[in-house]
Amino acid sequence: MKKRTLIVAGALSLSLALAGCTTNPYTGEREAGKAGIGAGLGAALGAGVGVLSSSKKDRGKGALIGAAAGAALGGGAGYYMDVQETKLRQKMQGTGVSVTREGDNIVLNMPNNVTFDTDASNLKPAGANTLSGVAMVLKEYEKTAVNVIGYTDSSGARAHNMTLSQQRADSVASALITQGVSAARIRTSGAGPDNPIASNSTAEGKAQNRRVEITLSPLQ
Repeated sequence: MKKRTLIVAGALSLSLALAGCTTNPYTGEREAGKAGIGAGLGAALGAGVGVLSSSKKDRGKGALIGAAAGAALGGGAGYYMDVQETKLRQKMQGTGVSVTREGDNIVLNMPNNVTFDTDASNLKPAGANTLSGVAMVLKEYEKTAVNVIGYTDSSGARAHNMTLSQQRADSVASALITQGVSAARIRTSGAGPDNPIASNSTAEGKAQNRRVEITLSPLQ
């Protein structure tokens, strides 16, 4: 029984480490996230502590309880975000939306050709469908704050761009709320032409700068 329980605990450790893996969008290869590895190691160490600290009769139960507790401590917020990132990557495949990891934060970059027509703040059908997929993940992972920022290129008056970018961020937030995401988790802002990710001297660069970014962060 003891041997069987330790095998189960070991399998739990391995599955947690694998769950923390993500697929590199450029190479297509699986990569282990640090938090996933931490959760796996935590589960293994926790199982050992559970065995040593339990009576002979309860060692099997102690190993499993220790493994679960160790996984939680080993992974922490990073593991929570690892799993959420994996699900978002699956949902966003083929949508034109990029998913980037920045520490414990996840950034979704929604280009304007997916979300809005030129100089408009009403979501395109494709953008609304994409946000439906985002909302499904956000409802499953409720311990995440959602920061929505709208951006424009440098064309036109700054005041107009600031207003337009705010309206677009608000439209994205409204779509998420309509899909069941709590409004209390969401903040919005419009940055206009600030923080460009490409040169505004070319049409291609301007197209990249017209975007909405959704940053997901662990709730403190």
